[in-house]
Amino acid sequence: MIAQHIGRFRGNALLRATTVAVLTGLLAGSALPARADAPHGDPSTDRRRLAELVSGDGFPAALAAVRGRQGRTSDLTAGVGDLRRRTEVPVDGMVRAGSNTKTFTAVVVLQLVGEGRVRLDAPIEDYLPGVVRGDGIDGRGITVRQLLQHTSGLPDYVSGLGDFFAIRDTHYETRELLGHALAQKARFAPGARWEYSNTNYLLAGLLVEEVTGRPVAEQITRRVIDRAGLRRTYFPAPGERGIRGAHPGGYHAATSGAPLRDLTDFDPSWAGAAGQLISTPRDLNRFFTALMDGKLLGARQLRQMRTTVPAPGTWPGARYGLGLFSTPLSCGGLVWGHGGDIPGYETRGGVTGDGRAVTVAATSLPAALPAPEAAAAHVLDFVDRALCG
Repeated sequence: MIAQHIGRFRGNALLRATTVAVLTGLLAGSALPARADAPHGDPSTDRRRLAELVSGDGFPAALAAVRGRQGRTSDLTAGVGDLRRRTEVPVDGMVRAGSNTKTFTAVVVLQLVGEGRVRLDAPIEDYLPGVVRGDGIDGRGITVRQLLQHTSGLPDYVSGLGDFFAIRDTHYETRELLGHALAQKARFAPGARWEYSNTNYLLAGLLVEEVTGRPVAEQITRRVIDRAGLRRTYFPAPGERGIRGAHPGGYHAATSGAPLRDLTDFDPSWAGAAGQLISTPRDLNRFFTALMDGKLLGARQLRQMRTTVPAPGTWPGARYGLGLFSTPLSCGGLVWGHGGDIPGYETRGGVTGDGRAVTVAATSLPAALPAPEAAAAHVLDFVDRALCG
């Protein structure tokens, strides 16, 4: 997720991944409050629920792709794509995908594990010697697995970035961002508990670059985006501030309930391998489906990815694997995915074992709205209801 928490779920961390569903996550299942007591299973019902995110919660726009058990996808939109010009929301429009990027990065690391070039339980020191050092921080005691699973104890660099309107045109190098994290004290001893930190995935990106000798953006593109056939997903080029294809505007406010301001265009370098990707609802469904179907990882690596630990402080039943959340559905079973929070956009969604998939994107973070906790819960509730239809 990246925003520093975003709603009630921790503070405000840009890429957090659920609001870390809230830090960036997926849905809170039956524990979330229901909105309308409408029947499941038809696009008109999903469309009505999506419209409630705009009319009831105040998101400028929302868009979704919902694939049912029979494999048919419905593309839905609500609200306006531009608050000033009152334009329509593009169907399957491009959005900043935030911490969904972490799953892409984790896939590349796990592919390197499968190739014998990285060991999950080796210390990050083996690949980035001398890089991970600080107050209570020592890369010799932090494993690759702990980075991918957010059990490293590393502090989050996002807290040191300040106001996002102020830094919107600032370009950051990864090691500069890492410096913001390493200037802080370790949160806990490696492996002692789970706590979401975008810093883990900055290091995962550096690991990929060190092992392959190539930029992480290139590796994500070649190994994941191209292999999964994602035609409208890309990693922004250095210095690229806009969004290339048809997209709704993204809006942000420094405090809850303040007037929303356009934050569609900015330099996303601060997000890096933790949250820089741009994608669409359909492409995110396609990615998570390909991943769960074993098209991107070998069986052993996928099993490691799906081996989870509790993710306290997120939402009921949430567990975290290696760059992947699992969440119980109100109708039974699990949904697998991630989600993303980045100023201007929030995405939630995932896939089930029987082929259902949903991604919903809203064009503001809940934290910017008058009732942030309710807004965050309603986005998650949309995912649960769409999958349980």
